[in-house]
Amino acid sequence: MIRDAQEVLRARLPDGWRTDLDMVYGACDDKRADARLRVSGPDGRSACLVIHSKRALQPRGVLVLRAHLQHLAADNSMVVAPYLSPSVRERLVEAGLGFIDLTGNVRVALSRPGLFIEASGADVNPDRSARPSRSLRGGKAGRIVRALIDREEPLGVRALAVITGVNPGYVSRIVALLDDQALIERSGRGRIVSVDWPRLLERWSQDAPLSSRGTQTMCLEPRGLAALTSRLGVSGLHYAVTGTLTVSEIAPVAAAHLAVVYVDDVHAAVSALGLRIAERGANVMLIEPEDEWVFEGRTLRKGLSAVAVSQAAADLLTSPGRGPAEAEALIAWMRDNERAWRG
Repeated sequence: MIRDAQEVLRARLPDGWRTDLDMVYGACDDKRADARLRVSGPDGRSACLVIHSKRALQPRGVLVLRAHLQHLAADNSMVVAPYLSPSVRERLVEAGLGFIDLTGNVRVALSRPGLFIEASGADVNPDRSARPSRSLRGGKAGRIVRALIDREEPLGVRALAVITGVNPGYVSRIVALLDDQALIERSGRGRIVSVDWPRLLERWSQDAPLSSRGTQTMCLEPRGLAALTSRLGVSGLHYAVTGTLTVSEIAPVAAAHLAVVYVDDVHAAVSALGLRIAERGANVMLIEPEDEWVFEGRTLRKGLSAVAVSQAAADLLTSPGRGPAEAEALIAWMRDNERAWRG
């Protein structure tokens, strides 16, 4: 694997550069590397890259690896693996570690001799058998994620189970996954002590995009969104708006062109709101949610029932159009105003 990684790097080096590999076998001491790779420039100057090979690496493992590699005497330290996920690569960059995976994801940064290489490979593990068996997709996982994000005081497994109505065994497995992904911090006894909620929001949106929330029906309100919002307030429907309509006052980016509304009965909503089901020219998306937790934490904004801020941010991250940009603006507001939305 290390030799294959050397070839991945060699193919991306400028003309006149070379690599020489020094394999270190039988490394069992924490202070030793798996190999050393010398990178030499055309002027004869060189740097030694200390290589640590991993068959698999999770974000939590990057924190351990950083402490492991900082003892090594080298110009730089680098991780080599068959595949490194986007979240692992992000953590490696933050830790100041280079990396090469065999799908072509590369980052090498040397000051002497001056060299910077960054290349993209796969964002999904090509080895299906090595992909994680558990994700944050589904209503039960979403409940746990929301409960962790929305509360400033971290919750234990039992409290999460009671609040969300989810089996404690399932909660425990999701918490273990979040710990492995370094999205939460736990004490020596396993109690959650902090939550990296911005990263958790992003990971949740990746595993459970807006399209997975429930059955979606595209509709047309021919009189425009102002007519829709005026009707919603007096419709008597069990609903909650999300997306742009939710955050227009908090983090405005652009005028809403698509209204996204959770309803418990699409057919009743179409009738009560006077909408037309239409794929072309649609300006309203009705979602009959898979799980009613999307209504948890609703607030009244501009006379409309709106989802919680965390739910809106997650939905915007995978919404069409300017949704991701609006999500970034909303998350920036959330960072600056945690007391305003975290209970």
